Amino acid sequence: QVQLVESGGGLVQAGGSLRLSCAASGRTFSSYVMGWFRQAPGKEREFVAAISRSGGSTRYGDSVKGRFTISRDNAMNTVYLLLNSLKPEDTAVYHCAGTRIITEGTPTTGYDYWGQGTQVTVSS
Repeated sequence: QVQLVESGGGLVQAGGSLRLSCAASGRTFSSYVMGWFRQAPGKEREFVAAISRSGGSTRYGDSVKGRFTISRDNAMNTVYLLLNSLKPEDTAVYHCAGTRIITEGTPTTGYDYWGQGTQVTVSS
């Protein structure tokens, strides 16, 4: 089991940057594939980014590719998401998620553990 707590959200102007953090409990963090998702009011939850257990492989949603960067520090039990060149349409609650189970949907679906989320608001 793992508990996830996000932080770092806030209000930023278009073109600005934010760095989100996801702190995980437990001793087996390096066993988890980690991802970031976002959800805006009235919209479906959207895959943003994912990172492999070792951090050697990453995946990004088309809407954020080239602008966001996911990373992890297994020694600190933390996953990060750097959001650059922010646009108003990036406004959403951002959730981190983790799974130890690899399926055909990994890394865009199939996560077992979820944080409560952190709000990112981008003004124009």
